[in-house]
Amino acid sequence: MCSFLSMEFGRQAVPSQFVAGFQFRCHPFRSEIVLPFLPRPQNEKTQASQDLRDVEGESLQSLLLEWNNPVFVPCPEIAVDVTSGQADNLAVKIHNILYPYRFTKDMVHSMQVLQQVDNKFIACLINTRNEMDKKADGNLLILVDQHAAHERIRLEQLIADSYEKETSACGKKKILSSSISPPLEIEVTEEQRRFLRCCNKNLVDLGLELLFPEANSSLILVRKVPMCFMEREANELRRKRQPITKSIVEELIQEQIELVQTTGGGARGTLPLTFLKVLASQACHGAIKFNEHLTLEESCGLIEALSSCKLPFQCAHGRPSMLPLADIDHLQQEEQPKPNLTRLRKMVQAWQLFGKKGPYSKKVKTVSCNL
Repeated sequence: MCSFLSMEFGRQAVPSQFVAGFQFRCHPFRSEIVLPFLPRPQNEKTQASQDLRDVEGESLQSLLLEWNNPVFVPCPEIAVDVTSGQADNLAVKIHNILYPYRFTKDMVHSMQVLQQVDNKFIACLINTRNEMDKKADGNLLILVDQHAAHERIRLEQLIADSYEKETSACGKKKILSSSISPPLEIEVTEEQRRFLRCCNKNLVDLGLELLFPEANSSLILVRKVPMCFMEREANELRRKRQPITKSIVEELIQEQIELVQTTGGGARGTLPLTFLKVLASQACHGAIKFNEHLTLEESCGLIEALSSCKLPFQCAHGRPSMLPLADIDHLQQEEQPKPNLTRLRKMVQAWQLFGKKGPYSKKVKTVSCNL
């Protein structure tokens, strides 16, 4: 242990020595650093706490007295009035972003056909105003993609023709199927085979008839497939391509297995994606192409058939079938600006002063008389 020779706290070094006789010099703690952290008596603690509450109360009250609620100025709905003659292209773009056009099937029913454009599109007028102006002429000029429109018409017609005319005892319509001889052999795992057994009834409604041979647990036999699969293969064979029925059936089976795994087989009632892709391909190949001329009567018939579709705004692959081009209400002709007569009079006066010294005094007198 070491004993301090001096008890005074300060900045000077204090000589210290051990009991064994060794002596050294050390710097003691500084009082201004150590004292604030030493324990204080109870009465001083109570007084300090009361002072702190008083200060906090005064500061909070002063804060509330001086507080001003912030007022946020709302942004304007639109920077430029596009209905005026001063609207430029940028203002029209801003207006279209803030107020996008929303098409409904009722608008398609009242679509007015103008004519075919560039053998690719059909120009039409559609009414996007409020409900009170239904009988008014259209205000929005749109272009309808003739290929996309006919593709959508064909897709929905192919879907309707794919079902049997008569409904089953449970009220469901089955998809038309076609027999295959010999049956297709598809290898599956035991787990996949078990899933297919669980959803076999749903597969029958989709036009698939499966057999599960007991001799081989990793094999299934497909005896019937949807008729549209056979039609798709016939088109491929006419183009001298390889048969595709087996690959499509394998894709459909895999899709149904994943459906059972993820949803427990509860998400039914809609056509599988594999089935829709086959029908979309058929709809695309038989649809009207670009650069095909259509008369006004044929264009009107195409738009009328499109208006009866469930999804008239997109083609069989999901692309939009129509595009807004211009709003006639925003294309008002600009009025000619009126001449500023006051400015013209000042110019004439200036020329009169100049004309007294120049050769144009006669012309200026003539203009001033007319004004």
